[in-house]
Amino acid sequence: MTRFPPGQSWSHNVVAEGYCDLDGKPAFKLAIQEKAGKWYLYVAHLWHRGWSVIDVTDPAAPRMIRTIEGPPNTWTIQLQIADGKMITGLERMPPVWGGDPDAPFSEGILIWDVEDPEDPKRIGSFSTGGTGTHRNYYDGGRYVHLTAGVPGYTGNIYMIVDIEDPANPVEISRWWHEGQWQAGVQSGGESAPPPHTSLHGGAYIVGDRAYLPHGGAGVIILDISDITQPRKVSQFRVSPPYVSLFGIHSAVPIPSRKLVAANSEAIRENCDEPLGFVGLIDISNEAEPRLVSTMPLPAPPPGAPFRNFCEFGGRFGPHNQHQAQNQAALMQNDNLIYMTYFNAGLRIFDISDERLPVEVGYFVPPVPETRRGGLPKTMAPQSEDVLVDARGCIYVSDKNHGIYILRHEI
Repeated sequence: MTRFPPGQSWSHNVVAEGYCDLDGKPAFKLAIQEKAGKWYLYVAHLWHRGWSVIDVTDPAAPRMIRTIEGPPNTWTIQLQIADGKMITGLERMPPVWGGDPDAPFSEGILIWDVEDPEDPKRIGSFSTGGTGTHRNYYDGGRYVHLTAGVPGYTGNIYMIVDIEDPANPVEISRWWHEGQWQAGVQSGGESAPPPHTSLHGGAYIVGDRAYLPHGGAGVIILDISDITQPRKVSQFRVSPPYVSLFGIHSAVPIPSRKLVAANSEAIRENCDEPLGFVGLIDISNEAEPRLVSTMPLPAPPPGAPFRNFCEFGGRFGPHNQHQAQNQAALMQNDNLIYMTYFNAGLRIFDISDERLPVEVGYFVPPVPETRRGGLPKTMAPQSEDVLVDARGCIYVSDKNHGIYILRHEI
């Protein structure tokens, strides 16, 4: 039987089915695959280097299978799984997260064979130089779409890499927002970019289009029909008035609805920054994207000892949203957005009427009793990533908790 952390939690239309403590090593990004009727969750650890495999076939009794140690002084918080392969990001670990700025680190990506889901085998790697990669995108096949910190550029840029031969990956092309190429700015050939212009990633691919969450530069749509020459189609900015740093953190297209669900990321604690953005962008005319609605701001649950989530401690605001990414193991529901909201936990929005989104469920975990990392400064739940499998199991990670396994009661 699952043992849940003690303390007050709040929920509406969401029930907790299971919990995995991860041996005290909190997770960040999540990925899943189903193999021969069994379900395997893969987690990238936040305060510890490396990745773990968990059997979640029975959501009420998750079973840790193994942990793979990552390289020293390196952020290993990103991973993707598709087509029997796992792509794990390697990135310079910032000092606030425990990194040593003077010590060596690994960067780029590692490529793994996960055909045996319990025993990932490393089959390749790719180096970007610079700071490495953050949120990448891989939905199968030969191309990986990287969010890359590359020498000579300010912020992260978009890079396409061919992994048909995983032992010898090859860069196919790259794209950057005007002003990110430092030599271009110095020569006068490029103008300075908007504040906080950096691809947060991952790029989301639908057919011959790439949807880029490009921080303060907004949502950018690229034509990648010629994969060697990505071409800008349009751009939609929200900063100002919304927060600029990670102004667009995620941009998830909903092709059947001709919409993009986009959000920023809250960074500063106690709401010491402009309001975060969560909204729906109409791309029926992709040359001229337009905002059609924003999600309702999460309110404290009845009986909560705070008037608003800004008073709760830690970060409050949007972070990650569930992304189906063309994977059969993942939930595809074009009418629901599942989003982590840091101290407001998991929020579920019904967007069946894109002009009037409605919150239809939430789960706010208890305040963690044990500090497992350096943040937040004031202990509070900090829900990080969310993934929903095709069975309807919702997985939520947290800075100082393990993984909650939830279900939306419809």
